[in-house]
Amino acid sequence: MRLFAKVTALALATAVLLSACASTPVPKTVATSSPFTQGATTAELPFYSQVLEWTSCETGLQCSTAEAPLDWANPGGAKISLALIRHVAPANTRVGSIFVNPGGPGASGVNFVRDSLDYAVGKTVQASFDVIGFDPRGIGASTSVNCFDTAGMDEYLYGLPETKRGTEANLTERLQWATKFANACKDNTGDLLGHVDSISTARDLDMLRALVGDMKLNYVGYSYGTFIGAMYAQTFPTRVGHLVLDGAIDPTQGSSSSMVAQAVGFEMALSNYLTWCFDQSDCPFSSGVASAKETIAGLLAAVDATPIANSDGRELGADTLVTAIIAPLYSKNSWKYLNQLFTDVIDNDSAEVAFALADWYNDRDENGEYRTNQNEAYTAISCLDAPASTESAWKKEAAQLTKAAPLIGKYFTYSEVSCSVWPYKAIIKPAKLGPTGDSPILVIGTVGDPATPIAWADALTKQLTNGKLIRYNGQGHTGYNRGSTCVDAIVDNYLLDVAVPAKLSNC
Repeated sequence: MRLFAKVTALALATAVLLSACASTPVPKTVATSSPFTQGATTAELPFYSQVLEWTSCETGLQCSTAEAPLDWANPGGAKISLALIRHVAPANTRVGSIFVNPGGPGASGVNFVRDSLDYAVGKTVQASFDVIGFDPRGIGASTSVNCFDTAGMDEYLYGLPETKRGTEANLTERLQWATKFANACKDNTGDLLGHVDSISTARDLDMLRALVGDMKLNYVGYSYGTFIGAMYAQTFPTRVGHLVLDGAIDPTQGSSSSMVAQAVGFEMALSNYLTWCFDQSDCPFSSGVASAKETIAGLLAAVDATPIANSDGRELGADTLVTAIIAPLYSKNSWKYLNQLFTDVIDNDSAEVAFALADWYNDRDENGEYRTNQNEAYTAISCLDAPASTESAWKKEAAQLTKAAPLIGKYFTYSEVSCSVWPYKAIIKPAKLGPTGDSPILVIGTVGDPATPIAWADALTKQLTNGKLIRYNGQGHTGYNRGSTCVDAIVDNYLLDVAVPAKLSNC
């Protein structure tokens, strides 16, 4: 099971992910020092002093490309490209730039700004800052990770297991698929695959800060984007400007404990959905939460044993159905799609809605093509950002998952198999943050967040040298620009330097 900790709270019916900017010229490099290049070594200076060339690529938006070293420890070696897009603030009100990241790992910041600018930051912030989205290394229009072709990704994401779930044979099958995927990534990506860790991305982000002429970084990171922000603050504590970390990830969490926490979170969100559902005229369930969960559990077991054929030839098994259930749980505004899903499967014995939701989650379009490489990038980055545990630990985790989340936990098991056979060892290990500078950093935690539990926001805030927490008493993943005027006002005032929030704010 792959869980994307990204901003998926956008309306499913209007979610459109587009390709990279049409015009992305290579920047000119002029190796000169300036106040913005402070801290850059002689070898890094050409990257910190390159001149970005921005060209119009969409109505009201501009695109560019920057160069970065493949390996920041060897700036004189191979180079990679980073794709950027920006919405330019009016000249008479502009005070600087603000970078945004939608999460993942694997989500495109270029697409985020292009398609969802008003979700990225509020209108008042847009009037004061150039809003810049970037595709982190390995992702999208930047030099990217590449693994399977379309048919291979279909089999990898939607293929049915040949062995019974929970058996040794099933674990062997998973390992075989993980090895096949890892080998394809290594063969088709090359040396980049060992350098897509989040610390390298934080180094890229500091370079981009210098290239747009900001002394300090202003940044809004959602979900996994909070981890990038945390790595930046730890690596460059004196260059922290205004950082908003929404849907926080706790840097001390390993991949195993994270998976258990997310399984619990999604099962909680499913219960919340069911409570809401009973008040809707089209709710497919007629009794209490416990009874409805039994129905869903039976449904998952049924398709696990006898998959439902879809019109395009694919078959709906339990893993894909769990993906389809999870996708709308990221936002309360999307819960209505669960009514359609369960009605379609239960009453019509149909897989159409389930595959539509799973395809949306996996970024697969109506023609069967993958819009972006988010699935490949997710694994590549995750395996460098946290070490894989041993087989004995997987089995222990499987027992924990089944106990902690009785309905969906068993479908989350053995998530670390992919990283156990990854061709590169993890660069980052779970640990508390070091000093992050004196500038206040704003953290947002949503009480009903299924993907990034509120406890992670509490933990991250305590690790920051000067962390400020907003606890949002709402549902869904992340809190800024999700309908709370309380959250939005605090964030906007903080970014605009109107007011620094208190140590703890409740919304």
